[in-house]
Amino acid sequence: MTNTNENNTYEGTIAVRGRGIGFFIRPDQAEDQEDLLIETANLSFALDGDTVKVEEFPKVGGKRQEAKVLEVLEAVHKEFVGTVKPAGAGKSVRYIQPDNHRIHVRPILPDATELDEGMKVVAEIASWTSPHTDPVGKIIETLGKAGDHETEMQAIIRSGGFSENFPQEISKAGQDLYERQDEIFAAAIEATKGENPTRRDMRDTTTMTIDPADAKDFDDALSYKELPNGNYEIGIHIADVSHYVQEGTPIDLEAQSRATSIYLVDRVIPMLPEVLSNDLCSLRPNEDRLAFSAVFEMNPNAEVVDQWYGQTIIHSNRRFSYQEAQEVIDTQSGDNLDALNVMMTLGRILRKQRYKNGAIAFEQPEVKFVLDDEGVPIDVVAKVRIETMMMIEDFMLLANMKVSEHVETLCKKAGNDTTFIYRIHDVPDPDRIEALAIFVHALGYEFKVTDGTVDAKTINKLLKDVEGSPEEDLLKVATIRSMAKAIYTTKNIGHFGLAFKHYSHFTSPIRRYPDLLAHRMLRKHLDGTFIGPKEMMKHEKTASHSSDREGFAVRAERNSIKYKQVEFMLDKVGEEFDGIITGVTDWGIYVQEKHSMAEGMVRLGSIKGDYFKHEADKYRIKGDKTGSTYTLGQSVRIKLMRADLEERQLDFSLVLSNKPAAKPENKKQ
Repeated sequence: MTNTNENNTYEGTIAVRGRGIGFFIRPDQAEDQEDLLIETANLSFALDGDTVKVEEFPKVGGKRQEAKVLEVLEAVHKEFVGTVKPAGAGKSVRYIQPDNHRIHVRPILPDATELDEGMKVVAEIASWTSPHTDPVGKIIETLGKAGDHETEMQAIIRSGGFSENFPQEISKAGQDLYERQDEIFAAAIEATKGENPTRRDMRDTTTMTIDPADAKDFDDALSYKELPNGNYEIGIHIADVSHYVQEGTPIDLEAQSRATSIYLVDRVIPMLPEVLSNDLCSLRPNEDRLAFSAVFEMNPNAEVVDQWYGQTIIHSNRRFSYQEAQEVIDTQSGDNLDALNVMMTLGRILRKQRYKNGAIAFEQPEVKFVLDDEGVPIDVVAKVRIETMMMIEDFMLLANMKVSEHVETLCKKAGNDTTFIYRIHDVPDPDRIEALAIFVHALGYEFKVTDGTVDAKTINKLLKDVEGSPEEDLLKVATIRSMAKAIYTTKNIGHFGLAFKHYSHFTSPIRRYPDLLAHRMLRKHLDGTFIGPKEMMKHEKTASHSSDREGFAVRAERNSIKYKQVEFMLDKVGEEFDGIITGVTDWGIYVQEKHSMAEGMVRLGSIKGDYFKHEADKYRIKGDKTGSTYTLGQSVRIKLMRADLEERQLDFSLVLSNKPAAKPENKKQ
């Protein structure tokens, strides 16, 4: 964002909220200044998220500082996903109601027919001649009837700019690689021989994958060997995607564009064609596979005393689910018992040391849906983290950190600046931490903050203190939201949340493009190949794009969860539940139903027997007559009054009763 001249004009991203009110942050904006307000009449052709040039108006009395959009420099919305609606009685015209509620215009669809009404479509703007009228749109694809499971999932995918299908050229390129696998493996085996092998054969080492029970793509595997000196060789083997997906090829450019796989409630939208992600690149059990490996010699204190990095051939002897591996450890019986025992012990030491060094124990509550054959949710279950999940995370974090440190060592030895791609996490913004402190104190917990800064021990103490309390999930989410956002970049500033000075993503190249890029860059450093400034500029652009696409993927995942939560509650209107207050506003309180974690609104006007006012500084509403209060984090009994699937909204009312709530019934079973 830049201040372009002395005439109070600025360039940057605009946020549009409600029915068309814009907000713009000036680059030199002081902490106590409000964002520039841009009324609908002054938005010109700008939509939420566009890069614009604005002009600040002269200040008028005590009014909020306003501005107008002079020019849209970059429009981010190339297409719109939404439902075709009739304009009203007696009118033949139809329009698209965008699913994205931040789009304040409703493009008119002159070519839409009665058959299109109620259909979910993808449209583009055909013309927009005046900012004071809605644009004219054109339907480019019909997804299906709004409300149908498949239609809604496709709409979420398309809204993020993703596609479930690959272009024919990409699918064919993936199939060609698959059909050449014998030739590729023969060359890889040959590379393990001779005086200067470029690949290490580790097929005789005990190796396993440990993943979710329903996983189809296996990015990582662990190998184990006990050494004569009492130490252990632990191999962290990552799918060698870079061997198949060569830089600049059609598959690579498509993967770079996608940048990430997306995980919705019922499917994965892969970054790579499935013939690669689920087969050729995937570290499947009982098959030879190519890997890029970090092999550590670790002593019983989990200290790395020696390390090796390079490309390998591995053979996974066992595919465990997390639950299966946990059962082996818990019962002390089953496959790979010795290996699992040692790795669990080492993982616990690594975890303890990480927290001692200042890592924060972030864990967000998550839900998983049980769907019927039509995709309708028949139950919601909480995801439970078991220790084998943490153990795998411990070794992946170790590999990500050590790879990043090793690259710096290699660059220093070569006398060059360090060139790599990092996953960074900045220190929290002081204003956000101060706001979090007020919030935490309002709920009755200690939280020591000094001039807007907080140390990891204080955050971890808070997370420990709230365990088991009604407001546990609320405070965990609030704490996470107060943190900076982790991003990809070529400029290393460390990772605050993990307390790592060096951290990269190396362990998931099947589903994250930055990991694939890290593999290529590490290979160059191992070979002594110099990575120059021009190449690093290109990599920084790729890192920024990957961060953006990750944001879209996260929103798509959340949107699919929100949709299924509302759908799960559709047949429960009139039923009562236990809830917790998650937000307090001038117009009502937000309440989360405890079983499904679905959030809805209790409007102030619906609360009987009193007139309630919002006390923002105390995070509560208070009744004028009775003095009754409803405070953030408070457990309440609620009744579902309305479930609107199209708007993805739930309306609750408060039940003034101390009766315990039951788990929601699953009538569709």
